Amino acid sequence: MARPDFKSVDEYIAAQPEASQATLERLRKAIRKALPRAEELVSYRIPAYKFRGVTAIYFAGWKTFYSIYPAGPRLVAAFKRELAGCKIKGFTIQFPLSEPVPEKLIGRMKFRVKEVAAREKAPRSARKKLKR
Repeated sequence: MARPDFKSVDEYIAAQPEASQATLERLRKAIRKALPRAEELVSYRIPAYKFRGVTAIYFAGWKTFYSIYPAGPRLVAAFKRELAGCKIKGFTIQFPLSEPVPEKLIGRMKFRVKEVAAREKAPRSARKKLKR
């Protein structure tokens, strides 16, 4: 079965199981509050937030958890204590749907915006190293 191409974040959230929709809306609200000037879009079939032309954060809903991407080593290290109860797989942080959205933590993840800004200011040859 082919996965649908969503045209908006509203459409994406509406297509998720009813039990996860409220959590995804709270997550969306927390991200919008943290990144008020970011452009909201769908990229790779999931919600994304673009800042200064670079996608800073994505999220996706799953059956028992939701995920935030990309979580590079610097971000994970910066929030090691706060993320102790989360599952981290590669560049993904997984939060259980059964627990409240960590809105303060999401707000502090503006860290990604700083990474994006640093990447934009870096010489072209150094950008790959700063990508995540």
